[in-house]
Amino acid sequence: SSKDSNGFTSFKLNVLKQRFLILFLASPCSAHTLHLSLSLSLSDHQLSSVPIIHLFSHSYEKSEEEMLKFMGLMNSTWVIDGHDIVTAFDLSSFKTVIDLGGCSGALARELAKEYPSSTVTVLDLPAVVQTAQRHFAQQDDTICFQEGDFFEGEIPPADLYILARIIHDWKEDKNLKLLKKIHTACHPGGGVLIAEALLFENRRGPTMVQMFSLNMLVQTEGKEHPPSHYTRLLTDAGFRDVQVCRTGKSYDAILALK
Repeated sequence: SSKDSNGFTSFKLNVLKQRFLILFLASPCSAHTLHLSLSLSLSDHQLSSVPIIHLFSHSYEKSEEEMLKFMGLMNSTWVIDGHDIVTAFDLSSFKTVIDLGGCSGALARELAKEYPSSTVTVLDLPAVVQTAQRHFAQQDDTICFQEGDFFEGEIPPADLYILARIIHDWKEDKNLKLLKKIHTACHPGGGVLIAEALLFENRRGPTMVQMFSLNMLVQTEGKEHPPSHYTRLLTDAGFRDVQVCRTGKSYDAILALK
């Protein structure tokens, strides 16, 4: 029956997501496994002196093969969940969109397909953009790529900025500085779309998001958060009308306006 077919499709997608998570956690591009084992045996004081190699700088400074592994995992995430993110809200009024740290361009492509009248650009580090254009470009691509560093360099003006799986990587002060910078660059009436895995407000679930948060804690400066954290952060950065959409999938969407 149709119901059985949909159920089987959902089952296959869940298995695929779990496979990606396992590959991600086991990937040689990060050093978090070592840090996790140390955290189980060392005190907080001892642990504070153990350096954590950040996932992204470590991945991008290694060989192109390692970078491709990482970018492939990011690409697969948005091939599966991207449509739910770009349709969580009506984004048709935003005519110029920049996906900050958009990696392979998979999420940007989903947005461009859903809103063909919008111009969509991926802004990422030069090495990432060059690898994306060599290995992930598609013949019917309507998206553009631009090399840049949104933390250190200028952010081009646009109607909408996407931060997909970016905020959870960093500490609050760095995220607030970035969001204020985006607010300054954003056209009046524009906004920012954040895609993250959201914890419940009591932080007691969902279980998968708790696993994501543990993963982030041991390999980056950040962690996963509940909706109230993002609402406060966006408000402090100058944004208004914060809306939250739980997609029912691995990642949720938050939209805030200038």
